[in-house]
Amino acid sequence: MNFLLSAAFVLCWSSGFIGAKLGAGSAPALTILMWRFLPLAVVLVVVAVLSRSWRGLTARDVGRQAAIGVLSQSGYLLTVYYAIQLGVSTGTTALIDGVQPLVAAALAGPLLRQHVSRRQWLGLCLGVGGVALVTGADAAAASGVAWWAYLIPFLGMLSLVAATFLEGRSRVRVEPATAMTTHCLTSAVVFTALAAGTGVAAPPADLAFWGAIAWLVVFSTFGGYGLYWVILQRSGVTEVNTLMFLMAPVTAVWGALVFGEPFGVQTAIGLGVGLAAVVIVRRGVSSHSTV
Repeated sequence: MNFLLSAAFVLCWSSGFIGAKLGAGSAPALTILMWRFLPLAVVLVVVAVLSRSWRGLTARDVGRQAAIGVLSQSGYLLTVYYAIQLGVSTGTTALIDGVQPLVAAALAGPLLRQHVSRRQWLGLCLGVGGVALVTGADAAAASGVAWWAYLIPFLGMLSLVAATFLEGRSRVRVEPATAMTTHCLTSAVVFTALAAGTGVAAPPADLAFWGAIAWLVVFSTFGGYGLYWVILQRSGVTEVNTLMFLMAPVTAVWGALVFGEPFGVQTAIGLGVGLAAVVIVRRGVSSHSTV
């Protein structure tokens, strides 16, 4: 069951980079993000009200979830979409986001008091090498992209790390469906305000735009984002973030299939290294849990 959840998470999360590129050709990033979350938030709020899923939560609990949503959705996605709009490739963006597990693992001990074994550290470092193999050549060969554009995904990565630890330090356990509703509502408010304020709220009359929106809602939001929090609650910070090492190579596969981007030997080797990193970290988690 854990394997199936992990595989679905990796496929769905990595699809978000492809969806961002699909939409980038028809509308600005803020337009895509507004219409990705506004209709979805309305539906989720109606379902939450009817099911009374927020029952038992205090205003402080909801406020904490809203703050997590600002960091994990609004801040993270805005930087990813903006970087891709500036010309940073999907693979390179995924590579930069792939640094997240190492940052999270380094902070897991002092902030969450979670043990990170030597075996897990080995897997984490190996994972960094794997994602670097996949997209290093792409970043070196890129032309016409401002150097500072590559710093933007780093901000998104740090935003997601902050959200992960804010959730990890919470004493109140919130169901994933309730958390997603709060996060999506927060993102809808943030992106609608930004899009309206910059004059890009009106959606284009383009079927490709709505196709990208449907892709992002189904695969990225419900699949990727939803499973992120499910796996985080089931397995912890280190294990769920180790799966992020697979995003760069899997995104490269998505890019080859959808956009015809090259997929060479280096990408295949990087994918293998990333898989090895996940196996090492998972064994480290299992062996530590039996102590």
